[in-house]
Amino acid sequence: MQFSRTRTILSGVFAAALLFLPNGNARAETTLEMAYMPIVPCSQLFVMEGMGWTKEAGINLKLTRFPNGPAIVQAIASGNMDTMCFGIGPAMVTRGKGIKLKVVAAGIVEQIGVIAQGELVQYFEKYKGAEALRQFAKDKGRKVKIASFPKGSVPDTVTRHWLLRSLKMDLDEVELIGMGASRVQQALLSRSVDAAGILEPIMTVVESKLDGAKVVARASEMMPGQPGSTIAVREEVLEKHRDAIVKLIELHIRATKLLQEEPEKAAPHVNKFISKGLLGTDVILKAITSPSSNFRADPEGILESTQYMHDFQKSSKIKTNVSVEGLFDTSIYKQAKENLSK
Repeated sequence: MQFSRTRTILSGVFAAALLFLPNGNARAETTLEMAYMPIVPCSQLFVMEGMGWTKEAGINLKLTRFPNGPAIVQAIASGNMDTMCFGIGPAMVTRGKGIKLKVVAAGIVEQIGVIAQGELVQYFEKYKGAEALRQFAKDKGRKVKIASFPKGSVPDTVTRHWLLRSLKMDLDEVELIGMGASRVQQALLSRSVDAAGILEPIMTVVESKLDGAKVVARASEMMPGQPGSTIAVREEVLEKHRDAIVKLIELHIRATKLLQEEPEKAAPHVNKFISKGLLGTDVILKAITSPSSNFRADPEGILESTQYMHDFQKSSKIKTNVSVEGLFDTSIYKQAKENLSK
């Protein structure tokens, strides 16, 4: 009996030890606190979690949901979060605050659009761009109300670029209102704003629920090639858990491919994280295959467009404290890509 008990104890110790053996059947689990937003540009994260890939890879992601990128910046500044899925705009703001953070992967490009509702849609059908907004204001005796995320976010930056650079307007010709993702959607559905410079799935949800709602401008008209969501990591976390971060980006690349080639397989997992199943999977499938869902993974592809956005954010009419100095670490993606090719 004593021998049997000893053997059982030793077996347990041996099994536990396997967790720490590099070539064992199990592996040590790395826990990472990860921030995200319930939006289509973070779909890769939802796919790898929903498919169970992260657990299989020995990565335990402790996910925290935020309403927008600037809210994640506040959390990072408070010393929270190891890694995050958020926009390149907030990533530059974080770096501008002197916080050491690296962007290691892209997520999506050209994801912002302007969706209008009510009478404003008719003005866009009759007039072009700035003329539609100005004629509406003249006829209604008030400025067009446009919702977006708070200043510093990608949606807000791209919307301001659309107004200033594409339409050649002044910002004070419209009323810009910053808010979180769920509030933007509610504001459109309750008709308390006329339009929103926003991303998926909000555009698809509003179009499906609100008669007459219509996307009146796409990314190519607003800021061509605009960079969107990214995967970013604190530098100290990257140094401590580099292997785990490389593995995470391997999964990110796999998830990007699935979203591009087999979106119907990805849709249920995206739906679970975005709406907790409250939206139909068909709505989410439409959102992840819309013209505003251009999934990417290689950070090299957004270096030039990030510099352009940086310069615009620092321009005299925007004056956002941002920085791109030392922002990217492309070696993580390159190593992940190399590992997948073996």
